[in-house]
Amino acid sequence: MVDLISGETRGLRARKITDATCKHFGYQCSDNFKGKPVQIAPYFDADGQLVAQKIRFPDKTFMVTGDISDALPFGSQCWPKTGKKIVVTEGEVDALTMSQVQGNKWPVVSIGCGAGPQIRKYFAKHKEYFNGFDEVVLMFDMDEPGRTASKVAAEVLGARARIAELPLKDANEMLKEGRTEELVNAMWRAKEYRPEGIVDMADLKDAVMARPAHGLSWPFEKLTEMTFGIRLGELYALGAGTGIGKTDFFAQCIQHMAVEHKVPVGVFSLEQATTETATRIAGKLAKKTFHIPDSGWTTEDFDTAWATLMESGKVFLYDSFGNNDWEIVKEKMEYLHHAHGVQYFFLDHLTALAAWQDDERKALEVIMSEMAMLSKKLPCTILFISHLATPEGRSHEEGGRVTIRHFKGSRSIGYWSHYMFALERDQQAATEATRQTTVFRVLKDRYTGRSTGELFYIGYDYDTGMLYETGAPSQSSAKDHGFEDETPGPVREEVF
Repeated sequence: MVDLISGETRGLRARKITDATCKHFGYQCSDNFKGKPVQIAPYFDADGQLVAQKIRFPDKTFMVTGDISDALPFGSQCWPKTGKKIVVTEGEVDALTMSQVQGNKWPVVSIGCGAGPQIRKYFAKHKEYFNGFDEVVLMFDMDEPGRTASKVAAEVLGARARIAELPLKDANEMLKEGRTEELVNAMWRAKEYRPEGIVDMADLKDAVMARPAHGLSWPFEKLTEMTFGIRLGELYALGAGTGIGKTDFFAQCIQHMAVEHKVPVGVFSLEQATTETATRIAGKLAKKTFHIPDSGWTTEDFDTAWATLMESGKVFLYDSFGNNDWEIVKEKMEYLHHAHGVQYFFLDHLTALAAWQDDERKALEVIMSEMAMLSKKLPCTILFISHLATPEGRSHEEGGRVTIRHFKGSRSIGYWSHYMFALERDQQAATEATRQTTVFRVLKDRYTGRSTGELFYIGYDYDTGMLYETGAPSQSSAKDHGFEDETPGPVREEVF
């Protein structure tokens, strides 16, 4: 049971806030709390339950009773969860003010965190609430922290954000000075937030003259050498036939990023339970096949691997509950970026996001375009798996070579991806060495173009569950990969 205090609902005379306004918000006063007069601002959760109170003392310090982490913005209980416009202020008294000058008829709330570095995480957490309104007018204090907080909040909210300008410090100062008409006009004249995007070339000199830097390494030295590492703002596509090892490759990359580089990672496995994904990642760290029963691992092995993962860069898993809607996935990526600093995302697989659409190809074009914009906007890197179309001749599961046109939605994937990779393996080969050896092929290299067409070989250790660089099992010809010769045939479907 939350230990909340009670007071008297009455107006704030010095602030020119009426009894009716305080009653509307449930804002109270107490003349003797720990020997001091205080004001009490109630905070409610999404279910309308009172979960916290912010207790404000005369010297402007405050304390919180209850758990404000579960609460929506102050005043949310007074209004519908959707609408045309909502005003957001920096403090509770300013929210009372802005509501009062509109007759307490239109949505006004206040943030519960104050203007500071925590503002980005706060709006990311409550973005779903603010998305219920067509316009979100940010009416923060006109000092430097308030102006900075407005811009940060607008970045998180996107196109629906508007920023209001006031001639005085805050909304309540406007009310006390009798400038209520100007205050209302400031709301209606709030400008759509437009991030800075035009750059004078002269300002780029230092960045242009800086030496190109390597990105984060892959778990395979040869791949790092080919690509110069994993860089922010890029898209990496991976395609292969069924059962070739795409998901296994991703699990090893995720473990490498979290443990070796200690960076937070977002994992969106749309057709695999989060428990299985987490088990495979832990297995890569321990070099044990935890997902296979009776494969020689112990509880101690698992506990040690799990503890190491918890101490390293965080891995966040998305439980889709069968919901593979790109808009939801994109929103979760933005939340993880703003709230937890995630800049590297693994998506398995892209095709699932469009499979339920009437026009799969058109849906993939939209998704790829938005993924590319998201990678630059945040910035972040998205590594994704794509399913392949059935090829003519030898199947991919029998070692048939993968080409760009085999990717479902290949036109858009080929256009937007910085790198495109393929895994090829003959699962039906006569020799075990061939069955266990995967060809890793670079289909596209936008960064330098040098690695396009390059390949190396990956082996699989059944005892440890680890992928490792190896040599070719034997000499193979183009015919072994479903081609009559090494000359590529015409690309009938897509041109880049």
